[in-house]
Amino acid sequence: MTTFQAPQPSAGSRILGLGSYQPETVVSNHDLAARMDTSDEWIRERVGIANRRVAAKDEGVVDMSVLAGGKAIEDAGLSPQDIGGVIVATCTMPSTIPNAAAQVATRLGITAAAAFDLNAACAGFCYAVATAADIVRAGTVKNVLVIGAEKLTDWTHQDDRSTAIIFADGAGAVVVGASDTNEIGPVAWGSDGSMSEVIRIDDRDSFIHQEGQTVFRWATTQVAPVAIRAAELAGVELSDVDVFVPHQANLRIIEAIAKRLRKQGAREDLKVARDIVESGNTSSASVPMALDHMRAAGEISSGDVVLMVGFGAGLSYAGQVVRCP
Repeated sequence: MTTFQAPQPSAGSRILGLGSYQPETVVSNHDLAARMDTSDEWIRERVGIANRRVAAKDEGVVDMSVLAGGKAIEDAGLSPQDIGGVIVATCTMPSTIPNAAAQVATRLGITAAAAFDLNAACAGFCYAVATAADIVRAGTVKNVLVIGAEKLTDWTHQDDRSTAIIFADGAGAVVVGASDTNEIGPVAWGSDGSMSEVIRIDDRDSFIHQEGQTVFRWATTQVAPVAIRAAELAGVELSDVDVFVPHQANLRIIEAIAKRLRKQGAREDLKVARDIVESGNTSSASVPMALDHMRAAGEISSGDVVLMVGFGAGLSYAGQVVRCP
């Protein structure tokens, strides 16, 4: 029986660079209060958001992906020719064909790369990092550009105060590359399709629907165990984690998860991403954007141990431990 040749595997994988992009237009709580029945105080108390970014009409998922992805490649010290694969995690493309990734690759000057989109909604970026890490460790390609990008405002009814106050636009990216040591831990992931109706878009003529209280109860009870499992799979104690970067869904959810992690052994001085206050909920873009913003602000440093976890529609969830580049 003929045995086929296999790629030469890599000892490990790591994040080589970060990048992010946000649209210029800022919509404050006061702006929303001027056109709907809400207030700055009500929004802050309910979801913790003060401002969110909104893309221009002619600015799409691909445009934002290119800007974030280009920054990540530069930050990694690579050129487009060094990238062998592009994965765009998104759930807000205006159409499913053509995919975003192939367009992003061409616009960045990345030639003949494997390119595909991945839709796991707000867990999409963590799913994509796991996929990229396995591709790199298997030896299929050396470097993969991973982008989380969303234009949620295209799918949000701007008069629906249950969603218009939450969702925003933006993109975040990382480059996952081969390494002599493994610096991306195994993924802890899963799904619960029995709750698929609680966050949904029924068809291309519909807007996003979210059952906020149901999602809140699920996230505050079910996400912390995923984060804890990710640390266990990586072989680290919660006390070893320097930074916790969860999906920026709701500040109350973020605080509840962080509190539970501290009760389970995380340090009291654990740094927690709170990018939602100024960025809103950007679905798959929220984790990489928050990580990039924290590094830019000097809140985290190269070598820090980061616990990432994404969760949302599907319901889908995923998390892993990585080292900050």
